[in-house]
Amino acid sequence: MAAGEGNLILGIDIGTTSVKVCLVDPNNKQVLSKQTKDTQANVPSDLGSEGNKQDVPKIISALNSCVSRLPKDQLKQVGRIGICGQMHGVMLWSNKEDKKAWDCIETYMGCRFEIPKENVSALYTWQDTRCERSFLDTLPVPQCHLPTYSGYGCATLFWITRNRPDKLERYNRAGTVQDFAVAMLCNLDHPIMSVQNAAGWGYFNTCVAEWNSDILQGASFPTHLLPHIVKSGAIAGTLDRPWYGIPSGTSVGAALGDLQCSVLATMQKPDDAVLNISTSAQLAYVMPPQFEPNIQCPVVTPVEYFPYFDQKYLAVAASLNGGNALAAFVCMLQHWTHELGFNVTQSKIWDTVLSLGGQDCAVSSLRVVPTLLGERHVPEQNASILNVDPGTLGLGQVFQAVCSGLIENLYGMMPRQMLVASNIERIIGIGSALTRNKVLQKQVQEWYKLPVDFMSGGDAAMGAALAVVECQ
Repeated sequence: MAAGEGNLILGIDIGTTSVKVCLVDPNNKQVLSKQTKDTQANVPSDLGSEGNKQDVPKIISALNSCVSRLPKDQLKQVGRIGICGQMHGVMLWSNKEDKKAWDCIETYMGCRFEIPKENVSALYTWQDTRCERSFLDTLPVPQCHLPTYSGYGCATLFWITRNRPDKLERYNRAGTVQDFAVAMLCNLDHPIMSVQNAAGWGYFNTCVAEWNSDILQGASFPTHLLPHIVKSGAIAGTLDRPWYGIPSGTSVGAALGDLQCSVLATMQKPDDAVLNISTSAQLAYVMPPQFEPNIQCPVVTPVEYFPYFDQKYLAVAASLNGGNALAAFVCMLQHWTHELGFNVTQSKIWDTVLSLGGQDCAVSSLRVVPTLLGERHVPEQNASILNVDPGTLGLGQVFQAVCSGLIENLYGMMPRQMLVASNIERIIGIGSALTRNKVLQKQVQEWYKLPVDFMSGGDAAMGAALAVVECQ
């Protein structure tokens, strides 16, 4: 199809800290243009550090901003839209017979979407820890192979049902924030969710692509909020109105997981593993086509198997601690300097620790366990520091130990032996926290002792674009 007939693909990634969009030519898989914007959407929680919420109108505003800055002549050529985003989280919204949760403001280039705050809840993200182990132990045992953790959509909805039931009276729809974006673009009355995102909510049998409805109903779960399910890569609907020049009627794919889309955009050969370190960290590879998980009873293990594309699964070591732990370290240093009466920018601190941490003298016996957020399989684990002595107190030594600790933590979840046993011959490293950090890159090479290539491309937005063409 010629470029003027709508053959470009818009890829969208609604991430934890930013929105990224790109325009892709499916003929050569080249990114023609791209935009990104930090959402700055975090909002305080009444639960303090246990809650992790984001402002949905700010997220949608960032999405509008990114798309509006893409070349207008290329937007007119978009024939499909692929969307992915941060997995596991949940938001609620209210659709009425005569009014959806979103407003469409007409502009000279089509519409701009705005979200009245009273129509939506906050986004409860994957980092939310309100569901403590004692609470999770009261929930029914799911009939699926993946356990349900705090921060997962079904666990959060259980918590709201039991602790904030009045909130459910205000809303009648639920989904991930990327599911909400698809419903908004297509003007859907009821949300549609892909198998990938449903698996990330919990209480979902991936082998038959169905919710554990009977189990949930028996536990007084609000099953009317569960989205309709479609296979990953399916089309959810069409663009209801022109959007910054993109024609109405453009096909929109059901929202996908950002992890799966990152792997799709990055992996070049079946024997590649993909290491993505952005806000969190994941190491993943594709399982053989014949692999099927055991759905009888979920088992808590460091490596889990998430739905991919074409009925395959990803083996995933998903750590809650990645770039967020490094950012917390830098914020701590900045806070200390402020307390000492100095004003040092975070960019200056980053430049300094990256420089000092890369020096030969930064090698030491200091060991940092940087699991500030714990891990899903060991939620009670905290961060710690070992082998502290007068010779290991340099800033470069500490930063290198933090970087080493992040990779050591992943290595403990998915060791080299597991990759070799699965015939993995190379690791491809992606993600902003990894590609900008030479110290962290060196630790990947030293721990895994496999060929490693680091790529700045291959992001989830591109994978979302490719998925609506390659994975139908």
